[in-house]
Amino acid sequence: MDAQGRGRADDVDPADQWVLNPRTGEYELRMPPSGPSAPSAPESSVPGPRTAGRRTSAPGREVPPQRRRRPEPEEPVPGRRGRRPEKKKSKGKKVLLWTGGTMAFVVLVAGVGGYVYLKHLEGNVSTTDVGNAGSSSFSKDEAFNILIIGTDKRTGAGNEGYGDKGSAGHADTNILLHVAKDRSNATALSIPRDLIVDIPDCETVQEDGTKKVIPGSEGVRFNQSLGDLGRDAGCTMRTVTETTGIKPDHFMMADFNAVKTLTTAVDGVEVCVEHAVNDKKSGLVLDAGESKVEGEQALAFVRTRHAFGNEGDLDRIKVQQQFLGSLMRKMSSSDTLTSPTKLVKLAEAATKALTVDSAIGNVGTLKDIALELKKVPPKNITFATVPVLDNPAEKVKATVVVNEAKAPQIFDMIKNDVSFTEVEQEKKEKKKKEDAAVAARLEGEKSDPSEIRVRVLNGGAPTGSAQQELNYLQTRAGVTKSENAGNAPADIAKTTLEYAPDQADQARALAEILGLTGAAMKPGESVTNSQGLPTMTLTLGKDFKGAGVKLDAASVEKPDLDNASTADQKLCAS
Repeated sequence: MDAQGRGRADDVDPADQWVLNPRTGEYELRMPPSGPSAPSAPESSVPGPRTAGRRTSAPGREVPPQRRRRPEPEEPVPGRRGRRPEKKKSKGKKVLLWTGGTMAFVVLVAGVGGYVYLKHLEGNVSTTDVGNAGSSSFSKDEAFNILIIGTDKRTGAGNEGYGDKGSAGHADTNILLHVAKDRSNATALSIPRDLIVDIPDCETVQEDGTKKVIPGSEGVRFNQSLGDLGRDAGCTMRTVTETTGIKPDHFMMADFNAVKTLTTAVDGVEVCVEHAVNDKKSGLVLDAGESKVEGEQALAFVRTRHAFGNEGDLDRIKVQQQFLGSLMRKMSSSDTLTSPTKLVKLAEAATKALTVDSAIGNVGTLKDIALELKKVPPKNITFATVPVLDNPAEKVKATVVVNEAKAPQIFDMIKNDVSFTEVEQEKKEKKKKEDAAVAARLEGEKSDPSEIRVRVLNGGAPTGSAQQELNYLQTRAGVTKSENAGNAPADIAKTTLEYAPDQADQARALAEILGLTGAAMKPGESVTNSQGLPTMTLTLGKDFKGAGVKLDAASVEKPDLDNASTADQKLCAS
């Protein structure tokens, strides 16, 4: 759907409607009265309910109207332009916002206040019913995946030089954003538009409410998963699942114009280039070093293919990731978050740019999603790209294929909610305060894996986890004296290993294999296995992340991510 042209701007700039309530010390949004004959508020009025021309400060108590006087600087007059609220730090009323253009979407903070205004913002957002391609609702207590799509559809003035003329809107830029369950980290995985994939059959909902199944295609570019043959964002979501094994829960989509409107709303974004740029095809002209771009120039920066690297899509992805990190920092800066004027402009620009799935198509849910993402430290937001190789079927290299030697581990880490940054190292610092006796459980001699006797129980992990872990222990870790003991009597949150004192060397060896902490090791008694021999008991809890995935994520060997970066890094495009 076209993300632009839905409705028109109000006659009154929303930023002019923010007024200071002296009773609370908060800025509040005062919507203008409806109807052409509604009188404007007196210049000296103070926000509050009115009764018969008199202002009421509390139920049953009237306060005489104030005499006209010169307003104090910190009390702007509602409805008059040129007198906007002084920048003042709000106590929690911050607007959080997601959106993006071809470079993807970015985060901000929540709730501009006022049910009427929130419903107004909701009217800006377009939605698409993607059926079972995603989740039916959003949960604050779970990890979640959002597919962020920037299309090459032309809308807005001045965009004729970008994308294909008359394009239905292909998946030009794609980022799969995974947010960890504990909100300690997130991963933004770019999917190249020229990646060769198989697009599965997908069911779409037509304008008249009927459903139509669009047949799939084999061995085509990823960007054809949107727009071609009437494919919608649900088809792109299904293609991501088919390609990576990771199911997106929701999607957010915008076109070229979003980059221009968003960067203008925040008064520009800082970028850096190693060498001066003068790209006649995109119109991008920048001096070497740091610059500020907004509007048309910002769009040229994220769209140019000829100013950086080898002039290919993979080099452009790196530039877009750097731009996205800079935009995230600008949106979450104190200069933006303490300015009601900028926040309202951002809210308007973002919601008008957005098309999302029906499950999150209201402002309240979008706000909840953004607040959850706000919990993630920028230094733990990793930007990466699906590892790829040149397509071996082509003589003239134009497309790429998944690098099967590197990509599966990255996909598995995302599916298993494992961080690409050293967030667990921070937790380790806290664990230094752990009881010395608990820490000492990991210290000492370790037996050979072949001497470990352990039975595995499922105490809250997904169905089949005990057998999957047993297979890993026996075939990959050398723990051949292990067996599946079925389900535990009750579910537990954390995985535990119970052992007798004379099994401590076995327990330490198994803890190293599984990535268990000292707190997970429970000295106690042994039980007998099916052969009547003493054995330890490993009970998989709800924190189990998959067979072979260590529970202490800091000990997981990190994959080789080409040109990965984090959102707090200030990088220069080259």
